[in-house]
Amino acid sequence: MTFLCYQIRHSTLYSYSSTVTQADHLVKLRPRDLLTQRCLSHDLKVSPGTGSVRWHTDYFGNECAVMSVDGAHNQLEITATSRVAVGMPFLPAPSETPSWETVRGQVMTDRAAKGLEAMEYTYDSSQIDPNLGIADYAKVSFTKGRPILDAAKELTRRIFDDFAFDPTATTVSTPVSEVFKKRRGVCQDFAHFQIACLRSLGLSARYVSGYLETDPPPGGTKLVGADASHAWVSFYCPGIGWIDLDPTNGCLPSLRHITIGWGRDYGDICPVRGVIHGGGDHVLSVGVDVIAEGNMEIPYKSDGRSHPHSPLPK
Repeated sequence: MTFLCYQIRHSTLYSYSSTVTQADHLVKLRPRDLLTQRCLSHDLKVSPGTGSVRWHTDYFGNECAVMSVDGAHNQLEITATSRVAVGMPFLPAPSETPSWETVRGQVMTDRAAKGLEAMEYTYDSSQIDPNLGIADYAKVSFTKGRPILDAAKELTRRIFDDFAFDPTATTVSTPVSEVFKKRRGVCQDFAHFQIACLRSLGLSARYVSGYLETDPPPGGTKLVGADASHAWVSFYCPGIGWIDLDPTNGCLPSLRHITIGWGRDYGDICPVRGVIHGGGDHVLSVGVDVIAEGNMEIPYKSDGRSHPHSPLPK
């Protein structure tokens, strides 16, 4: 199977107005292993050095590093370097997917492990609380008997057309209702809004965090640190699995999207969060580079039941 290989560098720099005497941080920056994505290497560096780093897997299967920084410092830099291979995801013909009502009914009655996992993503979460207006917006695309992928693709395109990308319009805590009212925001906002639309109809939808390879400006060269973290959406279809949607770009993710992890909303997969003693005010700077290296061949692994968006078999 042909994969496209990327080198990724993600740097997070906190600058504090006064000294931090002790800090504990939770970092979720290791790309996930999937049938169509392989994390070939991952390195995490912290300056100043850490007292300890402990790795564990969270409830959603994301790899997490818990680190303690014990020495006094006025700056903290966390740099994650990864090498990732991405393959083309499987996508069925939209017209051949079951109706969205059928999917909703199956998710609500399936008591197998995958069905129960999917059901968890039908409920409201701390940053996503669907309301009646959002359900009405979604129903324009989800008409009676319409195949679910056909409807989901149209909803993705409508959000892309109806909402404007504006980094000044929202903050990390802006509620979905305000995003809907302003129709402006960033990828996190559009992902939250589309999840709210899908959940308002009783469908399973989760928040996906990752990276997107970007192009340089016309006639220019790609600037160092010019890329950024990205966010999109995944919905569940029994018999097929999880299918990704990118409302910010009005498309279905493919070789340019690199997945870090997922959860119910941004709060479950925030790249870096923590608790510090001292510090006063702080300034946050983030730089991301996603560089394509070229194609490579990797054997396709399957247990006969796995879907390309499922975790790799052990």
